[in-house]
Amino acid sequence: MPGERKAGTGAPDLGTFGPIVVRGRADYLARMTNRASIDDVLNALADEFDLLGDWESRIQYVIDLGRELAPLPDADRIEANKVPGCAAQVWLTSGRDGDRLAFRADSDSAISKGNVALLLRLYSDRSPAEILSFDARAALDRLGLPQALTRQRANGLNSMVGRIRETALGGG
Repeated sequence: MPGERKAGTGAPDLGTFGPIVVRGRADYLARMTNRASIDDVLNALADEFDLLGDWESRIQYVIDLGRELAPLPDADRIEANKVPGCAAQVWLTSGRDGDRLAFRADSDSAISKGNVALLLRLYSDRSPAEILSFDARAALDRLGLPQALTRQRANGLNSMVGRIRETALGGG
């Protein structure tokens, strides 16, 4: 079973994934500079949503995305980082990595945390120009997310997008 140790070897059983190959620094850097476009990420999300079928499964998937977020330190859970207009408390912080913006977020609600995790998947590690040129409303409509949420949660999702765009407008 994957994750368990192979009998007699002490090595992890990787199932069908095969051996782990460690490549050199040049390969690692080349992969890091070949980021998926924001449209590619949206296409992957749309494919994942299509595979799930019903909205109950899709909302559960969004909640699962939120569970994957690293916890936000208490020092970042301040009023200035709160996203207004959300049904729950949502904190969103940003930083720069060269010409790209990196976002971190958290929420006290599983659905809001999942929503912001989905947005971070789209927007984090992007240039301000990429963020501002992306049509978030069309993307979220393509996923069908606003229609699956209550009006208050859909408004919160729009507020999260607004905060990300404000950050991009300010250059980070």
